[in-house]
Amino acid sequence: MGWFTRRKKNITTLTEDKKDSPKGLWHKTPTGKIIESEELKENLFVSTEDDYHVRIGSQEYFDILFDDQNYLELNPQLTSKDPLSFRDTKGYLERIKEAQESSGLNEAVRTATGSIYGLGITVCAMDFAFIGGSMGSAVGEKISRAISHAITHKQPVLIISKSGGARMMEAGLSLMQMAKVQAKLAQLSSAKLPYISLLTDPTFGGITASFAMVGDLIIAEPGALIGFAGQRVIKDTIGKDLPEGFQTAEFLLEKGFIDFICHRKDLKETLHKALSMLMKV
Repeated sequence: MGWFTRRKKNITTLTEDKKDSPKGLWHKTPTGKIIESEELKENLFVSTEDDYHVRIGSQEYFDILFDDQNYLELNPQLTSKDPLSFRDTKGYLERIKEAQESSGLNEAVRTATGSIYGLGITVCAMDFAFIGGSMGSAVGEKISRAISHAITHKQPVLIISKSGGARMMEAGLSLMQMAKVQAKLAQLSSAKLPYISLLTDPTFGGITASFAMVGDLIIAEPGALIGFAGQRVIKDTIGKDLPEGFQTAEFLLEKGFIDFICHRKDLKETLHKALSMLMKV
């Protein structure tokens, strides 16, 4: 029947034989703009149509920042245990395994050391793809060890935050990581080594309430959502309407919560200039 076939210039194709376009060739931004995935990658995952910064992970940041994409990953095998024997619909360790398989990551943060235009640096990059970038004991431990490495090798630290907050499956133990990382950053400061915090989309919860907001410089990507609790929770708590876009990087810059906003294409050069100034290189 004509409904199920296509005839044009003596060519007949059964609908069941028609092949769909391969997935992943196009990306649609929240503003509705369409961009080829390859072009998006070449533009550092920033849409050329509307300058929207697509959410990326640790691997992409490492490739963007480190010279010749050359770096040494620190403590790559460190991952979470189940100290509280947490279980709701499934066990915590089962969730960890599923997250590892789906994301290809061992934890919600990766740490590495390398150089930016020849300047040695230690970078901690969080991954939202791993249980929403949530902070558990392993995340706190990996960041703490990375800071210790930076102190030993006299390197500055960059932490790239991308997280929904503390990991509920570890309860109080996850909250303790806030103080743990803060203590290590205090040691970094005592060693007169700078710490730069880069806030990306999204940065929320215990991350915002701790190390994300105490950098010597606090930078954000354009359009990044940054806050402690979600908009609905805040509105229900205070019983008032909230300003438009009050959790965006642009709003926080206007109110003085961050130092400046940096486009991804300028990030490497900006970090090098800032670190050279702070370290008097």
